[in-house]
Amino acid sequence: MERDFKAPDFTAADFPAPAFPASDFQEFVAARSTALFRGALVLTGNREAAEDLVQETLEKACRKWRVIASKDAPDAYVRRIMVNLANDRWRRFRRLTTTPHPEAGDTAAPGDEYGQVDSRDQLVRALQQLPMRMRTVVVLRYFHDLSDGEIAADLGITPSTVRSQLARGIEKLRSQFSALSGPSAPRHTEGIR
Repeated sequence: MERDFKAPDFTAADFPAPAFPASDFQEFVAARSTALFRGALVLTGNREAAEDLVQETLEKACRKWRVIASKDAPDAYVRRIMVNLANDRWRRFRRLTTTPHPEAGDTAAPGDEYGQVDSRDQLVRALQQLPMRMRTVVVLRYFHDLSDGEIAADLGITPSTVRSQLARGIEKLRSQFSALSGPSAPRHTEGIR
């Protein structure tokens, strides 16, 4: 089964007509919807849920666009809407998922596109195992390239909390992937100078 991770094409026509000139909002949607979709995909772990999350985020942003556009950082404001909506969904639909572990040594060969999709799927599943705040911090750092200060401002937490959540999240991900990959094969180094 081939998976397509292309972001859906959202346009401002998909949202309620605002009572003000929508050119700014249309430009925002055109420029940021793909990045929002990537973040939503990692937050939700599911393409359909990510599309719904982005749609709902942009709908709320459209309704408040006059306020959002007047802010210094509309991107951060809209990201915060998305994170809040994801948290709400997480609380509403909280359920435990189990991730089957593939056999040790079952890794993708370089250039194996299907194997890379499997690795991406494993990463998304591993991220789903993290608590929501930890997952959000990891996504904002590595998928949105935000600094500690920017993440802290977006989430309303201190930069030191961001760093601790990030360190714990990365450690949990590493432990999950070391369990998935199993012990590495011993290298033969005898006789090599």
